[in-house]
Amino acid sequence: MRRIIHLDLDAFYASVETLDDPSLKGKPVIVGGSERRGVVCAASYEARKFGVHSAQPTATARRLCPQGIFLSLRMERYKEFSGMVFDVYRRFTPLVEALSIDEAFLDVTDSVRLFGTPVEIAGKIRSSVREETGLTVSAGVASNKLLAKIASDMNKPDGLTVVPSGKEKAFLAPLPVEKLWGVGKVTGEAFHRMGVRTIGELSRIPRETLARKFGMHGAQLHLLAQGIDDREVEPEVEAKSVGHEETYPEDLVDIGSIENELFSLATRVASRLRRHEAKGKTITLKVKYCDFTLVTRSVTRDRATDDGAEIYRSVLPLLGKTEAGKRPVRLLGISLSRLSGDEENRSGGKHEQLTLFGGPQGGRDGSSRQESAPPQPSSEKKEKLNRAVDRIREKFGDKGIRPAKLLDR
Repeated sequence: MRRIIHLDLDAFYASVETLDDPSLKGKPVIVGGSERRGVVCAASYEARKFGVHSAQPTATARRLCPQGIFLSLRMERYKEFSGMVFDVYRRFTPLVEALSIDEAFLDVTDSVRLFGTPVEIAGKIRSSVREETGLTVSAGVASNKLLAKIASDMNKPDGLTVVPSGKEKAFLAPLPVEKLWGVGKVTGEAFHRMGVRTIGELSRIPRETLARKFGMHGAQLHLLAQGIDDREVEPEVEAKSVGHEETYPEDLVDIGSIENELFSLATRVASRLRRHEAKGKTITLKVKYCDFTLVTRSVTRDRATDDGAEIYRSVLPLLGKTEAGKRPVRLLGISLSRLSGDEENRSGGKHEQLTLFGGPQGGRDGSSRQESAPPQPSSEKKEKLNRAVDRIREKFGDKGIRPAKLLDR
């Protein structure tokens, strides 16, 4: 059984500002972006008592807390502190997955021989961070990422919460269903209409019922409600990669717009891969929110790809593991790593029948439907199509030929 620690620095930006200016201690400190964007990026716990929170319009924060001390972002300073904190984490395990500048998962399963129990390791990390940086960090210790993250939020600030092995379902049962990853406002309201308000109530609904109503997302939520989460801690991907990212003049708030941008990015990255005669197995999505918090999510495929539609399909589930659509998005990026040459990819690896614009042949349950499906282009024909698209773009630019999905942009 894995032992996972989720670590979350307490009111990080505001805490750094207080360390640099001790006169701010005990006062409502509010850190925000530029006046043009006008969004709160972080608030001290003193400011939160007035209802101030991140992603809130600055005007609202000023109305709620007129005595607040409003400060501009100093990202380089925050990155400096974050680097020191992550150096502490890596002294205890190489398996560190950064969720953002102030948040991380650690897999300490193999560290117990050197540093003690997972709870002792969490305590040592928190003490080291405090001694070396002056910052406090809240921790959750559990058997998987879902539980550890929920636990770390239970006793903030400067808290430590442990989910005992075998008690996962009991820990989750009384919590609001919105605590589960993937349950936002819309899904939460749908559950409420079903009479489901707690995770325990959700766990008693048959998987088939949730799958019928919410698709694969419902099936995944059923597992999470049981306390089951088999995602591994993913350290940083290899440096060698091909990718593209865009910073937007106005934050993206609509999930449809975000998906369109990702489709555009996927096709650009695919063109670059083909230009380098390379394919990639590990696909990484980068999302930067309006408060400059950066998160990455990755997946490794069985088969390398240089196809934009395949990259896009792989990115969508990763997007679902972020807060995009709930929080304004400033930057999006897609990159592929674990690269291999084109000839190497042609000579081996798994192959699957693909539709021209969609995913592998089959129903939503993954069952084969090839007998009734119309003939689809072979991999060779698809490669010829991609090369033709590349030649048109080389001659006329990116807008010389565009997917129908993007024609309204």
